[in-house]
Amino acid sequence: MALRMMDIYEEHLDEAAFLWSQWERALAAPDHDLEDTAALEERLLAHLDGLVIGGAPVARELLMPALGSEDPPRIASAFWAQVEAPEGMSLEETVNLLVAAPPKLLPSLQRALELSGRQELGGALLPLLRRTEPVFPALALHVLAFRGEAGREASMEWLRHADGSVVAAALRGMRPLPREMDSLTLSRLLADPRPGVAEAALEAGLVAGARVAWNACCQAVEGRTGAGRLPLALLAVGGEEGNLKPLLERAGSEELRADAIWALGFSGRVAAAEACLELMGAEPMAPLAGEAFCAITGLRLEGPYVLPRMEEEAALPPLEEELDQDLELRPESALPMPDRQAMAAWWMRMRKDFARGTRYLRGRVFNNEGLLEELERGPMRRRHVHALELAIRSRGACLLQTRAFAQRQRTELRKARAEQARLSATPFARIFGG
Repeated sequence: MALRMMDIYEEHLDEAAFLWSQWERALAAPDHDLEDTAALEERLLAHLDGLVIGGAPVARELLMPALGSEDPPRIASAFWAQVEAPEGMSLEETVNLLVAAPPKLLPSLQRALELSGRQELGGALLPLLRRTEPVFPALALHVLAFRGEAGREASMEWLRHADGSVVAAALRGMRPLPREMDSLTLSRLLADPRPGVAEAALEAGLVAGARVAWNACCQAVEGRTGAGRLPLALLAVGGEEGNLKPLLERAGSEELRADAIWALGFSGRVAAAEACLELMGAEPMAPLAGEAFCAITGLRLEGPYVLPRMEEEAALPPLEEELDQDLELRPESALPMPDRQAMAAWWMRMRKDFARGTRYLRGRVFNNEGLLEELERGPMRRRHVHALELAIRSRGACLLQTRAFAQRQRTELRKARAEQARLSATPFARIFGG
């Protein structure tokens, strides 16, 4: 291939890698919605399609060498294009490459496979389930679950696997749970100490409508079994006024405050909004508290309600300290600094429109229409929790993959619209028979 043409394809790969990184960041960003993210995605796909058009010469001379890169988005972009190209990698070659790949490459390769539009890919991954190294069945089950193709492959036998990553991956694909799973098995998984297992069991159990899963969520937040961010958020979206107490208590603890504020924003309660207004006085937590307050009340955090950001006094840490610091921008970095005084004045005027004992979402009484609107137009950062709430309220009939390409997400949202009459807007305790 002419050198000039190869330069063009290399530019496609460079741009694709950059945009892949930007797109992944947008999926968790507070300042992007689905429309913004889709526009970014359109640019990404244009460059990826450019690589696909290059065919076998580009795959051989550019994409295969790119898999040796140290840059995960570049690896994912190159592998995605190879899998998609009609003249590119066969499915057998795809599986062989996965088996031979260094472990550090596998997350990027897995992400490319999750997003691939190749229909027959799921079946080609089944041989990985028979391999003895747990990383391969875990990878295959994760990809199948993401693509909605796990089905019988995520069967009960995987729940007895010695490796927790395999168990967690299988649970991700079990929506709904198999009928043969009894409450004792689910209880065991909900208490499993291996990383990721209890969280995956909690999600699967709640989507299936299992009372034992809701009890485990409540107990975790009450402190008897420990709690991460997910149980706090789930108690917030599904709880009643009385369930706010442990969240408010955690908001008073410096160590637990960030996760508690995150959850309070999903509760939609007046007491949570007022707590967040107070927490805006603590500068490190002020942007998080402002975000949560607005998610409840519907105030737009812009214009007179935002303080100008102060310039950092030191641009970069000393060289010897750089390796010890995480310089990666977090989603919270894009949150504006709220003007607490202006927001308190707004709340004094508007407080009369909010009733205790009622859940609000963006200033409106919570209902299924509001939940769907939030998934269609709300900030990407918060959609992952709301998508799980939708799955729970629909008993698994409405599954939205919030880290998929926009076309799939829009299709799944249209299905949810069609199923809206089947959704329950009541607190989870009533859904689960409490």
